[in-house]
Amino acid sequence: MTEEVKNAVDAMSSAFEEFKKVNDERLAEIEAKGEADPIVEEKLAKLEGELDKFETINQSLTTQQKNAEGMEEKLAEIETMLKRPANAMEAKDIDVNLKAWDTFMRKGEDGLDEIEKKALTVGTAATAGNLAPAEYVEELIKVITEISPVRSVARIRQTSNKEIEVPSKTATFAAAWTAETGSRSETTGYTTSLNTIPTHEHYALVDISSQLLEDSVFDLEAEMNTEFAEQFAKAEGAAFISGDGSNKPTGIVNGSTVSSTTAANAASIVADDLFDLVHGLKSEYARSATFMMNRATLGAIRKLKDTAGQYLFQTGFSGQSGMPNTILGHPYVEAPDVADIATSAKSVIFGDYRRGYMIVDRVALAVLRDPFSQASSGNVRYIARRRVGGEVVLAEAMRVLEHP
Repeated sequence: MTEEVKNAVDAMSSAFEEFKKVNDERLAEIEAKGEADPIVEEKLAKLEGELDKFETINQSLTTQQKNAEGMEEKLAEIETMLKRPANAMEAKDIDVNLKAWDTFMRKGEDGLDEIEKKALTVGTAATAGNLAPAEYVEELIKVITEISPVRSVARIRQTSNKEIEVPSKTATFAAAWTAETGSRSETTGYTTSLNTIPTHEHYALVDISSQLLEDSVFDLEAEMNTEFAEQFAKAEGAAFISGDGSNKPTGIVNGSTVSSTTAANAASIVADDLFDLVHGLKSEYARSATFMMNRATLGAIRKLKDTAGQYLFQTGFSGQSGMPNTILGHPYVEAPDVADIATSAKSVIFGDYRRGYMIVDRVALAVLRDPFSQASSGNVRYIARRRVGGEVVLAEAMRVLEHP
């Protein structure tokens, strides 16, 4: 852990201690007077805002810990590629392709020589268009991984097909007792099923004026990269949580496949709701389970105590690298697409997502430059598209808190 991050974690711990002190004062006033002092409420809101600022660092610690090993492997692969130009793209080819891509984005094919055109038109018949260099595709997918909170906890599989089939056990037999020489009959009941996870297409579309492309002095390629990534992340984030499976992934809370724990109140959350949610999940899944909720719900949970007066929310230990903040001893991630606390809403998800939910990436990014359809408006149209799927593959590994 760097000194900067350690100091930030220490600061968060101090801020939460102050938050607990002020919240205790608020609760005491409510019990004694029936309402809290507005000044105390204002102070508590400011402290809650300070805690929110530290959430990014908390999530970063967890992400760094999970991705460190994968990053080392990726760097090793890149190093091997550059050392073997006979079997892979040479370093000088990378520079040529990126330079050609920048020229293509600004001026189209007219600004390229024949060799550069070949570098930018290598592809398959299915794409029927110009593809970004491999480095551009890799960077875009990496950005999506960092933005989407569901991707950080779910199981991700890549495929080169339109769909994948995942076998799963649907029922099992029961063992039976017998005497030493007693009769034995077949123990039946073991069954399996085959779940099909299709990949769905989503896209981002941006129109840019021809004059801007000609006169632009900033890094247009990076700007397009960011714009596409944001559009993909927003669409995926919503679909992985509540998608209906119609031309999009099926979300975790959609339908009745994932069991629910009923909250005590329609418009609020109490400590017992979370205890019931945690203990409603089998121990094997709970050991690796993570809470998922939006920021507003997290703010409400921060104020909750158990019967012994201990807060359910606890900050990570500053002396140990990668220790995340926890709720009832379990880590959490913020997902803005999880519903707010409200009547009939599913406001908190708890589960082992790597076993319960699978994301399927059909890893391909096609970028189409269309200078014709919008020519009468003086614009050039850029369309980025990719395909991804998602399904619940083991419903019992997850559970949701549903308000009455």
